[in-house]
Amino acid sequence: MKVGGDIILQDIRHEKIVEMLRNRHSVQVTELAKELSTSESTIRRDIIELDRRGRLRKVHGGAVSVDVRIASEETDVSERQQISIEEKECIAQYAASLIKDNDFVYIDAGTTTEKMVNYITNKNATYVTNGVIHARRLLQKGFDAIMIGGVLRASTEAAIGTIAVENVGRYNFTKCFMGANGVDINKGFSTPDVDEAAIKGAAISQSYESYVLADHTKFGRIASITFACIDEAKIITDHIEDPDYCKYTTVKAVEE
Repeated sequence: MKVGGDIILQDIRHEKIVEMLRNRHSVQVTELAKELSTSESTIRRDIIELDRRGRLRKVHGGAVSVDVRIASEETDVSERQQISIEEKECIAQYAASLIKDNDFVYIDAGTTTEKMVNYITNKNATYVTNGVIHARRLLQKGFDAIMIGGVLRASTEAAIGTIAVENVGRYNFTKCFMGANGVDINKGFSTPDVDEAAIKGAAISQSYESYVLADHTKFGRIASITFACIDEAKIITDHIEDPDYCKYTTVKAVEE
């Protein structure tokens, strides 16, 4: 009799977990355990079983809806430069127009922010970046540029690591412009690499205004590491398919 009761309770938990995912798209083990008044080990077993049945997707620390796209791997710079080219150009051009005289600007390493450098015209601002390509192009254009030191990551040509994060922490930026692999209402802005997430998060925390440059393909995607919550930065995109994002942060769709 007890076994049958346990099965019924398990089925109830499973349905509640799936229902929560319909509303939130992603959930963590800790929050599920709290809301369902059970242990984290039980929730982990539930998630494994529901993942096996195809009713959700198991991710590190929790689960996401089967409709959510997972961005678990990062391609190198040359590959990413060929994706959503026209959209990135529109986003980059608008982002560059936001730079004003006397701004102290942080520009994140990334292919969209790299395109942004091509459109920057304001020479009365100072630019800080952890992108090798970005720093070189800024210097070639005659801008005041500072390159963040640190360990260079081959796939993104970015300076990362403890030294890079410490260096960023010394500055107070008026604006920062960031790239992201995933943009999700619940999981915020994310990237597959923990070291890149650290420097992205540090830059946002040191900025008066923060912008994430993300084309429409990044929405609804979740990468391994969240570097900022959805309300910590404004989004610049080519167009917005889900207006719910506008409830949580400012979204500028440049093609509108």
